[in-house]
Amino acid sequence: MQTLYKAINEKNGLLYTWFEAMHTRMDILLCGCSKKEGEHLAGLIYKEIKQLEEMADFYNKDSELYKLNTSANQHPVRLSMDLFTMIDDCIVHSKRNEGCFDITVQSHNYNKTTLSTIRLCREEHAVFYTRRGVRIDLSGYVKGYALDKVVDILKREGQENALINMGNSSVFAMGNHPYGDGWKISTTLAGNKEEGKSIVLHNNCLTTSDNHTKERKHIISPSTGNYLEGFGYISVLTDRGTTGEILSTALLVADPSQREKIKKNYEFEIGYEIK
Repeated sequence: MQTLYKAINEKNGLLYTWFEAMHTRMDILLCGCSKKEGEHLAGLIYKEIKQLEEMADFYNKDSELYKLNTSANQHPVRLSMDLFTMIDDCIVHSKRNEGCFDITVQSHNYNKTTLSTIRLCREEHAVFYTRRGVRIDLSGYVKGYALDKVVDILKREGQENALINMGNSSVFAMGNHPYGDGWKISTTLAGNKEEGKSIVLHNNCLTTSDNHTKERKHIISPSTGNYLEGFGYISVLTDRGTTGEILSTALLVADPSQREKIKKNYEFEIGYEIK
């Protein structure tokens, strides 16, 4: 973790901190804090994000999620509150988004019923898979969860103005920029000359999902079980990072009929879209 601080007066200034986490870069700007306060907040945030990363990394053999995926078809696995909450939330949201966001798409022999093979025991915070080959992947969700955790930390500590950016795909703005109302965020497309547009955020989140080139394939469509083909881009404005992560992915893979149903089940705004 690295930090820079610029004093505005004797009591407050701007603290900028950045570090690598969750296979991307996290940048945070805190406004109106002392250097000591800012460094304290940066330390709390770094610790929280690293704990979530170690817990929910799909590829890390030492992560709690990896161990769940290798054992839950044999016996119920008791989980930490955070990991159980993430899985539970994703299952609940799947019903609201027509199954267009599905954390089991990385499973062996995946089909539309795979999600229903996950059993939750709320009293024990335990998870059991009723068939072999089921694997949960939270990669399209955990950044939003981490973003919400950071916002909770800042609110708890009394920080009113901040910008939290996770890899340019998940951005939460609290309060105001030091020199204006809200925070002006660009939706410029990565790897594409099209400029998109600018959006002013104020106590809300801008989340983006995309295939920014025709060749890029990284999002699996639950409808087909195959990677989404072709160029596509969508950003959504929501009150929470978790909702934004789910919606941006779901809307990108959804067909027109599914999209209309999803729109009825959520309160959000389209920031920018090419599909």
